[in-house]
Amino acid sequence: MSITRRIFGGTALAAMMMAGGAAYADAHEPIRIALVVKALGIGFFEAANDGAMEAAEELGNVEIIYTGPTSTTAEGQIEVINSLIAQGVDAIVISANDPDAVVPVLQRAMQRGITVLSFDSGVAEEGRMLHLAPSSDALIGRTIIQLAADHLPDGGQVALLSATATSTNQNTWIAEMNAVMGDYPGIEVVATVYGDDLADRSYREAVGLMQTYPDLDAIIAPTSVGIVAAAQAVVDQDMVGQVNVTGLGLPSEMAGAIESGASQSFAIWNPIDLGYAATMLAYELSVNEVVAEPGAVVPMGRMGELELDDTTTGAMANPFTYDASNIEQFREIF
Repeated sequence: MSITRRIFGGTALAAMMMAGGAAYADAHEPIRIALVVKALGIGFFEAANDGAMEAAEELGNVEIIYTGPTSTTAEGQIEVINSLIAQGVDAIVISANDPDAVVPVLQRAMQRGITVLSFDSGVAEEGRMLHLAPSSDALIGRTIIQLAADHLPDGGQVALLSATATSTNQNTWIAEMNAVMGDYPGIEVVATVYGDDLADRSYREAVGLMQTYPDLDAIIAPTSVGIVAAAQAVVDQDMVGQVNVTGLGLPSEMAGAIESGASQSFAIWNPIDLGYAATMLAYELSVNEVVAEPGAVVPMGRMGELELDDTTTGAMANPFTYDASNIEQFREIF
C-alpha cells in the first residue's frame, strides 16, 4: 500500500504530552495522525486530506499520514491499519468500508494506546472511541429524496446507486430516506444497486438502471464517485432531460453535469471541513486527553464543538445544495 506523508513543523511542545496513552520520550517528536480513507484516488477524500493538513498546520508539530487501500475493501483497510499499528502512530481516523470487519484490528490498535475515531462512514461502537458524522443522518436521508422530488412535481420512478452493500453511511442514509418516503406518495423507488465506489462499475450500473427501467425519472447516488459516473452515463445514453441525477457530490466534479443538464442539483457537506474537524478531534483525544463519552462536548477548532450522543456519535454540519445558481462559486474550492 502506498502511504503519503506530509509534515508540518510547529513549535516544540512545552512539556511531555500523553498521546494515545503513552508518554512521549521526545517532546519535539511530531504527533502522527493517520487518515485512512476508503480508497486512494477519490476526490472527496483528497479534499478531506486538505482539511486535515490545514488542522495540522494550525496545531503545529503534527504529521498527517494520508493512506488507504487501492480499492474499497475491508481487507485492504485492515492491511493498512496493521501497518499503521506497526509504525506506532498516535491516532487513526478512518472512513470504513465495512463497519464490523475492521473492528478487531482497530481494537488491537486501541489496546496499543492508539486513539481511534471514525468519520464519514462509521465503525461499530466497539471498534472506535467516537464517530464524526458529516451531517445528521436523518437530514441527509430526507435531503437526497427531496432533491429528486423537487424536479418531479407529478411523481415518478427513482433508483438508488449506492457505494458498497456494507457501507455504513450509505446504508444509514438510504434507511433514513425510506423512513420518510410516506411524505412523497407519488415517488416510487424501483431499485437499489451498488457501484462499490468504482467509477467504471458505477457507470455500468447506471446504464443498467436506465435499460431495465425505461420510465426511470431520477438516479439518486449518495456517493461522490457514483453521482459523477451516473451523470456521465445519462449523457452518453442521450437521456439528459429524461433522467435527472442527484445525490451527494463535489462541486468541482459535478460542475459539468450541472452544465450539461444531466443533474439539476445535488448536495454535500464540505469535505475540507470534515477532514479538518476529524483531525482536531483526534488531537483532542490523543494530546489533551479528552474522553469520548455520551454527552461529552469536544472542540473542533474553527468548526465549533461536537456533542456526542449515546453512541458517542456527533454530527458536523447540515448538507448544502448546489445547482446552476451557485456551482461556479464553489467548483474551484472543492
